[in-house]
Amino acid sequence: MKTAIVNFPGQVIYGRESIKKLKDKVKGHSNVALFAYGSAGKNKGYQLILEILDGEGISYTEIREIPAEPSYLEVQEIYDRLDENVDLIIAFGGGSVIDTAKLISIMDRDLSVKDLIDDSSKGNKKIKTITIPTTCGTGAEATPNSIVLIPEEDLKFGIVNDEMLPDLVILDPIAIEKLPKKIIAYTGVDALCHAIECYTSNKANDISNLFSLEALKLIYENLEQAYIKEDMKAKEKMLLAAYYAGVAIAAAGTTAVHALSYPLGGKYRMAHGLSNAMLLLPVMKENKDVIEDRLEKVYDYIWERDSSENKAEAVLQWMEELLRILEIPTSLKEFNIDEKDLDYLAEAAFGVKRLLNNNMKEYDVETIKQIYLEIM
Repeated sequence: MKTAIVNFPGQVIYGRESIKKLKDKVKGHSNVALFAYGSAGKNKGYQLILEILDGEGISYTEIREIPAEPSYLEVQEIYDRLDENVDLIIAFGGGSVIDTAKLISIMDRDLSVKDLIDDSSKGNKKIKTITIPTTCGTGAEATPNSIVLIPEEDLKFGIVNDEMLPDLVILDPIAIEKLPKKIIAYTGVDALCHAIECYTSNKANDISNLFSLEALKLIYENLEQAYIKEDMKAKEKMLLAAYYAGVAIAAAGTTAVHALSYPLGGKYRMAHGLSNAMLLLPVMKENKDVIEDRLEKVYDYIWERDSSENKAEAVLQWMEELLRILEIPTSLKEFNIDEKDLDYLAEAAFGVKRLLNNNMKEYDVETIKQIYLEIM
């Protein structure tokens, strides 16, 4: 058995209106920073949080201008404006909001974001964090990772430190009740990428495999319905799938899909879930010869039936059909990215060694170019 070290968030509360449990969790805190996205005020879950904080007479500051996929400079600016006496951060949002909160929770006045980019081990938990995801895909609430842009290098960078794991995760379907269809699609496929990449990672282990497979099954059973019918039961299950896939990231790590996605987000500011969705099939097809046995096990777990068909190919065909149903774009040209950008993209992706080293198939620059060309 492969040795594995898996760290989980301190506590997880799951279920409709579980945000109400915050009433007990905020007791003893006197100065709360509430991180959220710009339009969070319209969300019933966010309104519940404000009611609880007001009802408990707890002082709080709302920080609702957190940008999508922030740069390290923007995170630093938010931290510099934060009251030094904040003793709890509640992060209500998607991956960018949660990643910002996690990163700030391990900083101090003598430790900048740039310092953590240079050496993430310098950070230690200074402020308790409660994360409440408002999308059904990033899994940020379960990981010790924070992704920031380094604009001067047109680069996305992952800061990893176990101290960033949240103290409490609340998975409340109310928070994703009005989630736009496009966000359901992009974040849902992001969760799919997390699950299948972790299951086919060099670091995959018995624990990560359990969470990866269950996430994949939940996504198979629910993402299409969450998107087409905006079914609340399906969205609730996707919230759980995203968390499971996040645990898999913490235990095993993503691979080439994310490695090749980083330059698209870093330089061209493509949405993270979208760039992952576009790269998913080309990478899985490239990897197929070395992950075929893994894909066959995915088939057996999801469909639970004996079959004489090519199981690995059937899994890839399911993914292809799902991406079509979710109306995922198929060409980077829609985003003004074409062959003129190929050399930059390939070299930048080749530099993301932390993730490429997880990939079961070794990539060179030419292999990466061919994958990008498939979506140009």
